[in-house]
Amino acid sequence: MTTAELKKTANEVRKGIIKSTHAAKSGHPGGSLSAADVFTYLYFVELNVDPKNPKDENRDRFVLSKGHVAPGYYSTLAERGFFPKEDLLTLRHVGSYLQGHPDMKKIPGVDMSSGSLGQGISAAVGMALAAKLQNKDYRTYTLLGDGEIQEGQVWEAAMLAAHRKLDNFVAIIDNNGLQIDGAIDEVCSPYPIDEKFEAFGFHVITVDGHDFDALKAAFDEAKATKGKPTAIITKTVKGKGVSFMEGQVSWHGTAPNDEQYAQAMEELKKAGESLCQK
Repeated sequence: MTTAELKKTANEVRKGIIKSTHAAKSGHPGGSLSAADVFTYLYFVELNVDPKNPKDENRDRFVLSKGHVAPGYYSTLAERGFFPKEDLLTLRHVGSYLQGHPDMKKIPGVDMSSGSLGQGISAAVGMALAAKLQNKDYRTYTLLGDGEIQEGQVWEAAMLAAHRKLDNFVAIIDNNGLQIDGAIDEVCSPYPIDEKFEAFGFHVITVDGHDFDALKAAFDEAKATKGKPTAIITKTVKGKGVSFMEGQVSWHGTAPNDEQYAQAMEELKKAGESLCQK
């Protein structure tokens, strides 16, 4: 998929995020939008997965450690063909399989139920270790929030990943700088993130999380790295793609009302039209 096609796809993913959170009248659009480009690159370029065979034992694994950004995850899975896009409108509704956090027992393509912050990376490290023990070639990826890495369990998992030389494992940190209570460096600073992961034995790459060429270079470098796991720190903008949501902590867990929905969808429509003209 070309860079232009990835940009168009990410724009569609963003539309799905806005549609689903508006329909639910709840959810987490801010961090979903900041991670939309990473989600798109993973599922349309990087991951060896097949929507027609989501349980293939040789597939790559992905764990959404910051499980509350399920709207972004679901929109990407739907765009990739794991389930119908119209089902996004059932987000968080009673009886829907698309609940507020991912459920591996009900959602095609979801490898791990998640939501309790800090725990997803531990499950992902376990998957990567299992591949090594079984001499399997699949790779494992996990996406963490920058506020999430304030959790101690994250660093226990990181320590084990490096100790076992899990070069088939990639931790992606969505560094948008904001968490539910405010700026991460004011709540409980995890900085310097790069030096922390390096100290725990990771190969560390820092990139613009909205630049598909930079993402390609980072993931290619991760694949080429042997003998240690990789951490990719993606510098992103919370609420990316919707002007009034960008950089605003208030959109961490607030759904758009009807007026805001109309404005957001109009902006994304125009963005999509602009991309089609290039």
